[in-house]
Amino acid sequence: MKLGLMIGYSGAKMGGPIAQMEDTKTLGYDHNGLPVSKVIEAEKLGYDSVWTAEAWGSDAVSPLAWIGAHTSKIRLGTSIMQLPGRSPANAAMTAMTMDALSGGRFILGLGTSGPQVVEGWHGLPFSKTLTWMREYIEIVRRIIEREAPLTYEGEKYQLPYRGPGSTGQGKPLKSILHGNPNMPIYTGSLAPKALQLCGELCDGLLLTCFNPDRPEYVEDNLSIGFGRSKRGTDFSRFDIAVTVATVLTDDIEAARVPLKQQLGFYIGGMGSKKKNFYKDFLSRSGFEQECETIQNLWFEGDRGGAITSVTDEMIDALYLVGSRERIRDRMQVWKESNVGTMIVGSMDMDTLRMMAELNG
Repeated sequence: MKLGLMIGYSGAKMGGPIAQMEDTKTLGYDHNGLPVSKVIEAEKLGYDSVWTAEAWGSDAVSPLAWIGAHTSKIRLGTSIMQLPGRSPANAAMTAMTMDALSGGRFILGLGTSGPQVVEGWHGLPFSKTLTWMREYIEIVRRIIEREAPLTYEGEKYQLPYRGPGSTGQGKPLKSILHGNPNMPIYTGSLAPKALQLCGELCDGLLLTCFNPDRPEYVEDNLSIGFGRSKRGTDFSRFDIAVTVATVLTDDIEAARVPLKQQLGFYIGGMGSKKKNFYKDFLSRSGFEQECETIQNLWFEGDRGGAITSVTDEMIDALYLVGSRERIRDRMQVWKESNVGTMIVGSMDMDTLRMMAELNG
């Protein structure tokens, strides 16, 4: 199992203000909102990858480019680049440029994001997301593989464009830049058909959580996708990459509190009563009754009750919390699973060093 480092979103303040904050180094943000020194140290410790994210502030790629300029070996992944924020061609251009500048270290992680972001931030309809993802990936791959000038006839994308407002002057183009046809593409996918599509078209899956004791929901749906793939994909050639919050501590009860708050919010508040991808995912991963209770309490207005309904068992299944010995023993379960990359969710250097030693 390889290790990754999740740095998530860039600091709330980019540029001058954060550089002048007295607690900047304490927070780990030593380069205008980025924990570059910690990434450099993780690279020395043998971490395979570092991952950034985007929501409705800083983008995922620019910080990753800055990090790439300060490192030489660690792979650079987006978790995730939002589909509505870029055309497929722009995503391919960005990925090829990042890959070329970094010496072949880029991992293109894609996701639709949710309806609040897609419609509220990007101003696009959140509809037919599976079709959207399939067409997007297929176009990106065609651009990167560069086997012919780009043409595509899909439901969402037609290239060259000939629809309303077209001048009729569009022509098939081939990328000027010769990209790496083996550049890995991952998707952030939770729903059954999205997992199947990921298994069919991609090189890896990005998950914000996973229960290694109950892997069948993820593995069964990926296997359906593998069966449809023209790329000969199987678990030996596919990377399940999971972000795992990791807390090295002797006070397990105190450490569980913020993790319960986060998980309670994701299960209770990240979506509507009818559609919450995180709640559905965790329900199918062994916590159906717990998720039902948490969501019901959240929508009844009892957010405190929802959070306290997140059980110790849920935290201990999804995350690594406790002493070195406790984390070591639980980590063995992860190593024996089909998870290929554990993306460590911690900015504590003692924890990052310990994880490198335990993974040794």
